[in-house]
Parts: sequence; C-alpha cells; structure tokens
Amino acid sequence: MPFRYRLQKVLDFRIRKKEEQLLVVQKAQQAVYIAEENIRKNEAEIQATKNGLRTADPMMFEAYDKYLNYLWDKAEELEEIRRQAQEQLDIETAKLVKLEQAVKVLEKHKERHREVYIEEEKAAELKQYSELGVTRYFRQNQDRLEEEERQLLEELKKIEGENGY
Repeated sequence: MPFRYRLQKVLDFRIRKKEEQLLVVQKAQQAVYIAEENIRKNEAEIQATKNGLRTADPMMFEAYDKYLNYLWDKAEELEEIRRQAQEQLDIETAKLVKLEQAVKVLEKHKERHREVYIEEEKAAELKQYSELGVTRYFRQNQDRLEEEERQLLEELKKIEGENGY
C-alpha cells in the first residue's frame, strides 16, 4: 500500500495560503516600487523647476516659488505614502514568513512519517521473508524426518526379513 499522509489536506491548504500571501507580498512590493518611482519623478520635477527658475523672467519668480512649495509638499506626501507602503510590505512579509514556517513544519512531519512508513514496510517485508524461511525450514525438517523414518522402516523390514520374523 503506498504512503498516504493523513494531514495532506492541511498541508495543501497551508501551501495554498502561502502562495496567496506571496501574491499579496508581491503587490505590496509593487506598491513600494510605485511610491519610490513617484518620489523620483517628483524630485526630477523639483530639479527641473529649479533649473527653470534660474533662466526665468523675474516676473515669474513668485509662480515658481509657489510651484516649488507645492512640489515639496507633494514630496512629503509621497514620502508618507512610501513609508506606509513599506510598513504594509513589512507586515505582509512577516505573515508570509509565518506561513512558510507552518508549511515547513508540516513538510518535515510528513517526511518523518514517510520514513517511519518505509521502515515499517521494510520490517513487514523482512518478517514475511522470515516467516517463509521458518516455514521452509520446518517443511525441510519434516521431509528429512520422514525420510529417516522411511529408511528405518526399510532397515527394520530387512532385518525382520533376514531373521525370519
């Protein structure tokens, strides 16, 4: 009979949950990448605005200052979004680690049970071979005893036949 792990459904469930959590972690990682990309774009916009300010008409300085203040406020907001995304990524990663540990525990349990099963199968096979050997030995021993009895009877018949009994 092949090995059947009694907690296989639980193991499959935990593996499925781990894979689902892996997707959640990937989405959270993508959110962090997007937030960092938005920060880079905003910094590039700030730098471009500063460069434009140097060559701008003095009448536009106030508009450039307002726009730079807006971009700096936006940079702070984007940094807060990135920080929140990073926190969420850390939380989801911690959940993934716990789920991976749960899967590893069951996989080790399954492997130990498989090894025990293999040992039991080997022991049962050896016992069967041992029983066959004992049966064969007993049968050979019986045949040998019967052959000895037959020879003794023949010798007795010869002896009785010679003595005339």
